[in-house]
Amino acid sequence: MIGLDDYHRFGEEIERRLRLRTFPLGVKLLEMERDVPWGAKRPKKDLGYQLSLCQAFSISRRQGETIAMLKEDHWCFEPVIGYALAEPTDYYNEGHVHFPLISQSLEAGKNWARSLPRLEFGKYIGMVFAPLMTANFEPDLVLIYCNSAQLQRLLAGRGYKEGRLLTCTLSSECVCVHSVVPVMLNGQCQVAIPCWGDRMRAMAQDDELVFSVAKAELEDLMIGIRYFDEAGLRLPLGLTLMPEYEFHEPYEKMARMLGLKVDK
Repeated sequence: MIGLDDYHRFGEEIERRLRLRTFPLGVKLLEMERDVPWGAKRPKKDLGYQLSLCQAFSISRRQGETIAMLKEDHWCFEPVIGYALAEPTDYYNEGHVHFPLISQSLEAGKNWARSLPRLEFGKYIGMVFAPLMTANFEPDLVLIYCNSAQLQRLLAGRGYKEGRLLTCTLSSECVCVHSVVPVMLNGQCQVAIPCWGDRMRAMAQDDELVFSVAKAELEDLMIGIRYFDEAGLRLPLGLTLMPEYEFHEPYEKMARMLGLKVDK
């Protein structure tokens, strides 16, 4: 059974072994307002203004804050729809929000609206998130902003135990929804790409991607991350363009079996 101390240790390890620039976040969906943990800041009540969810994620992962977001705390409407804090209007479902801003036609706008992953309406009233290393709640998933080298290590760590590839749907929009909702729906890891809002309003950088892992997969991920780190494949990796470099023994054997490597 994983306890808070384990999550805190995982958070420290992920940050240290992957050399992350910002804190990995523990994220929990809330069913009742009394589930908001002690010390969590509510943007509307405690800060005096609403935030877009990407902005709140940015504050938490950069400054270490614990933040709870209920419907009234949101400035951007799309996570309100994706997290099913309100039902979408006909105006949204008919594609008007996306046409002509990001779609060529109203029909394309409808497709954008339909493609947004959504939780079950009425199941949750909001969410709370904090750096995994200090969270005072058990997260449903962990959200990691990373570069491509760190993402490669996360994917390798995830695949270490069972050798499974990750299949996910990518979108240019609503990273705050696409990084969390699919994980809650299917319990699988997810890769997402920071959207325009995350970049322009919440300071996501050009080299950043988002990797999300459900709590059920977190222990296996940690085993893989530790293995590659302790095997000497630490970040940053050494770089070389040396031709005909040395293989590890199984690679050497396979190359010879295929006739790619022969003694000169």
